[in-house]
Amino acid sequence: MKKLPIGIQSFEEIITDNYIYVDKTPFIYQLISEGKYYFLSRPRRFGKSLMIDTLKCLFEGKKHLFENLFIYDKWNWNQQYPVIRISFG
Repeated sequence: MKKLPIGIQSFEEIITDNYIYVDKTPFIYQLISEGKYYFLSRPRRFGKSLMIDTLKCLFEGKKHLFENLFIYDKWNWNQQYPVIRISFG
């Protein structure tokens, strides 16, 4: 039985340790495809850090983490992008 990822903000840890994950990659794909700049303003504990970590894994080309997710066959895995993450928390 899969566990709930309470307090876990690492996409890679959620996938590799077999936690429950609701696939939000359709929204991430739409966000990447349609826009330039976004300001993410959501309440605490709303999944902002997990979404940013998911984007990081996607841009770094960690294909094996996305095998059973929506974005797997839509993303160009030959391209990788550097990711700089700054936390003010």
